[in-house]
Amino acid sequence: MIFLTITQHGGTVRTMQSTKHTTMIFGCGNVIMGDDGYGPAVVDKLNAYYNLPDSVQAIDVGTCVREYLFDYLLTEEGRPDQIIILDAVDFPDHKPGDVFQIFPDTIPAKKIHDFSLHQFPTVNLLQELEQHTGIKILILAAQVKYIPEEIEPGLSSAMSLAVTEACEHISRILNDNVN
Repeated sequence: MIFLTITQHGGTVRTMQSTKHTTMIFGCGNVIMGDDGYGPAVVDKLNAYYNLPDSVQAIDVGTCVREYLFDYLLTEEGRPDQIIILDAVDFPDHKPGDVFQIFPDTIPAKKIHDFSLHQFPTVNLLQELEQHTGIKILILAAQVKYIPEEIEPGLSSAMSLAVTEACEHISRILNDNVN
């Protein structure tokens, strides 16, 4: 627990209790670009239908996850122990809707360019976070069926099923962390 002291007008001091988030879940993607909305859809479902522990926070970061990651790299305050990144990918060896784990240090150099659907954080940044801060990074990716050229909100049926699978996978990860 982190305790914050706030001074209000008139010199009154109030102490507030804030829970440190040991796990941050970042849903990356653009909800108006078809299957690219996978990450935000998972976060929405987690927050609506799952009872996340107080130490876990799930955020739809859209296409702006780098800001959070840079903050964790630059300052120790508020750093989680674990970051789970949810993102849509286009890998030729997976079927649409496949959900799979990726660890930053296991991404082959020739695959790094595959993380560019919506400016996915550079693999180097993720590797630096793990190496220099000790934060455990997990990418829970889902294979896209289709990313439109123009605005087209909504997930394919395969990706909609992937959202549920990802939520269950995250639930298992969080339960394993407790045990």
